Amino acid sequence: MEIDLEKLLLDFMKGSINALAKIITLVENRAKEANEVMKTLYPKTGHAYVVGITGLPGSGKSTLTEKVVKELRKQGLTVGILAIDPTSPFTRGAMLGDRLRMQEVSNDPGVFIRSMATRGALGGLSRATADVIKIVDAFGKDIILIETVGVGQDEVEIVKTADTVILLSVPGLGDEIQVMKAGVMEIGDIFVVNKADREGADRLVMELQMMVDLSCRGGSWRPPILETIATTGEGARELTEKVLAHKGHLQESGILTKKRSQRIREEVIDLIELEIAGYIHEIIKNNPSFDEAIEKIVAMEKEPYSFVREITAPLAAYFKIKR
Repeated sequence: MEIDLEKLLLDFMKGSINALAKIITLVENRAKEANEVMKTLYPKTGHAYVVGITGLPGSGKSTLTEKVVKELRKQGLTVGILAIDPTSPFTRGAMLGDRLRMQEVSNDPGVFIRSMATRGALGGLSRATADVIKIVDAFGKDIILIETVGVGQDEVEIVKTADTVILLSVPGLGDEIQVMKAGVMEIGDIFVVNKADREGADRLVMELQMMVDLSCRGGSWRPPILETIATTGEGARELTEKVLAHKGHLQESGILTKKRSQRIREEVIDLIELEIAGYIHEIIKNNPSFDEAIEKIVAMEKEPYSFVREITAPLAAYFKIKR
């Protein structure tokens, strides 16, 4: 079915939620119109503040996200929620839609919720996430919340996307601190102990305080450690206040501009790598000599390293790179 891109973008500019959803789908599916869409919308971005919420599976991220959204809405702020869910191995789609878990805000016209599949991305974030953030930003949302799949050693990717990162933990899961040691503690701007009515919450808070002290961070922002009970909303207001306080701190100190500049630099490099990878695929697609080389490598008659250099030699020569 042919897409009337001009009408779709016009409807988007008029505030059509359907147009917003359709444009996100185009970008997620890497449709041929996606590049034109992003070029058109990019000048309208840069307004939204991005908050990442990550934590161990079962820590109550969706419930707490919903409560924070309600607090933000009380302040008149519009919100976009991108819920990154595990990928179905069969459909490549999100296995669990967060709209089912955020019913209190799903019908609020000032809130947009989108479930996105990781599609195998190691850091828990889809490759399309950065573009979808821009789309929701261009749509006019003030705050964009990204709820990730769950903490693991690769979950640190969220720090490349969010301005503020909230790291959730809960008492009673056993080795939560051990899980968070491997690089994850460094990404949190705000630490939250959810389900704080459980036994062991005070001890977990103390352990987190020790971890923050040992991290020896520079700068004037010391990550606060908050206790919440997401099911009742207890602590959600304080958490929202800390998010906005961190935003103010980043803006006043000039750190926000530096972070976003670095993010754009890394994104441009990623786009260049993706574009070059596309060229390489075109070069080797249906190339008999490539297939022959693979057969030789499989038969141990050739090693892959020098062959890769042969394939990429024209690029190295064009950019005058000595290897």
